[in-house]
Amino acid sequence: MLNWYPPLMLQRIRVDHVAEDFCHIRMRAKRSLLNRNLNGTMFGGTIYAAADPIFPLMYWQALARRGLDLQTWLMATDTRFKLPAASDLLFDFKITEADLQEAEAQLRHRGKSVRTHQVLAIDEQGQVCAELELVSYLRLLRKGDQKVAGF
Repeated sequence: MLNWYPPLMLQRIRVDHVAEDFCHIRMRAKRSLLNRNLNGTMFGGTIYAAADPIFPLMYWQALARRGLDLQTWLMATDTRFKLPAASDLLFDFKITEADLQEAEAQLRHRGKSVRTHQVLAIDEQGQVCAELELVSYLRLLRKGDQKVAGF
């Protein structure tokens, strides 16, 4: 369904793979007329948009399968552009079982967890065009909160 999410679809960002347990997602940002900057390379906002929702979504889905009702969102990002993106970019998002166990323990103990992960934006030649550090905020639903879904 993410492929139909307008902020991704309009930027030509596609999901190539989602693991059944939501611990691995692979995405591609296609360079096009819709996301080129003045230099003809991919607009930095497209690179950011590709990474923005993914780790919070992964935690939300993976931990919901363990019986936790929570809200997740991207709390902060540090993006370092290394090279102009003159081709499509690939992103490979992964969370480990240890990540999930630590997050679950923190949620059960404190009701919240802050998780930091890195992802690389890699061009078709295998070069790193951007390094992104993404900080996700997870919190258990509070009494009176309603479960919501974006889709």
